[in-house]
Formats: sequence, structure tokens, C-alpha cells
Amino acid sequence: MTMIDNGHLIKAELHCHTVCSHDSSNRLPQLIEAARQRGISRLAITDHNKIGCALKAREMDPELIVVGEEILTQSGELLAYFLEEEIPARLPAMQVIERLKAQGAFIAVPHPFDIRRHGWGSKKLLEILPYIDALEVFNARCLRKSLNSKCIQFAQQHEVLMQAGSDAHSLVELGLATVELPVFNNPEELREALKIGRISGSLLSPWDHLKASTQIAFGKVNPFR
Repeated sequence: MTMIDNGHLIKAELHCHTVCSHDSSNRLPQLIEAARQRGISRLAITDHNKIGCALKAREMDPELIVVGEEILTQSGELLAYFLEEEIPARLPAMQVIERLKAQGAFIAVPHPFDIRRHGWGSKKLLEILPYIDALEVFNARCLRKSLNSKCIQFAQQHEVLMQAGSDAHSLVELGLATVELPVFNNPEELREALKIGRISGSLLSPWDHLKASTQIAFGKVNPFR
């Protein structure tokens, strides 16, 4: 049985992109520095269908970085943490889940009801629910609060672990949605820690959407600089 220290809580950002994602401007040195400045103790890098930048970031700051990936399946997107092998895009959802479980990953579903961003909807979500670890019930990039509220209700109804993430594609967004929880260093510890996790977050404002878009448009040059 995993033992965690409930008395010492940290702030975790569980959904963040880098320039290894086609739609992000976050370069690794600046991203790591910003995370430390904003009091983030665990930063999951979850690029679209790639783990190269996450692996590089872990070399740069192993105590901060969790290697993750946001994977596009044929049914919707999945988040996975503590990866060593990259999962390609557009495979059947259950095949992706099987490959993730084979490497012992923690599996979550991002923005489950945001259909415009590869969400799942209730029917498809119910089909995979027995095989995933958590639902992202607050995503700072959702345009409508109701999308997050619906997910909270769904997670509570089905007694699924809940988490949050900024889905940061630019530094403006980093830390908008975080989870305060005990220290974790592997998937099993993350499962235990989320049981008492406290979610805090705010949606990306229209003004910050504009700033984020500007950063993304002009900031993509070199992921390792």
C-alpha cells in the first residue's frame, strides 16, 4: 500500500504544452523558470502525441517534471503521465489504453465534454470509464463554465477521481488551473494524492486569450533554447 504525506501539500500543474506541440510557444527554459516562480512543484508536460520535450525537460529539472502526453485517439483525447514510450495519434481508444497500462501510466481524460476539442461525450466516456484513473473536471481553456460544471457532476455521480489543468499553450496560461495535493512520484502515489486533492482555477479571459495567441504566433522558434 502506498503511503503519502497528507500534511505536506504541493501545487501541481497537470496539463501543459511546449513547442513540441504545434500550437504552443512554451520553450523549456522559460517554462521551467515560470513554473518555479509561480510556486508549481510538479509540472506535467503533455504535448500532443509527443514526449520528446517532456523527456528533455525531465533531464533539466527531474524534481519538477512529469513526463506526459496528450494523445488523440479515434474517439477523443487522453492524458497520460509517467511515460517512457510515446503513443502515436489516431489509434483506437482501447488500444491506446492497453499500451498505456502496459507501461504503468496514469490515465486521465481532458476536457471530456468539450466536443470542439476532441471531447468524448457521456456515451463514449462511460465505455472507457472503468479503464481510466481520473477526469479533468476543470480546464482553463474551456470557453464555457458549463463544460467544466458538467464534468464535475459526472465525476461525482460515477465516483471518479478529479483533477484540473491549465492546458497552457503559452506562459500567460501557466498555473491558471492547478491541484493542491500531497507529493507524488509515480502513478500509484498520484492516484492516492488526488483522493484528497484540492482544485483551484480560473478560465482564460478573452484578454488573456489574445495575449496567449500573440505569444504562440511569435514565440515558436527552438524548443530547447
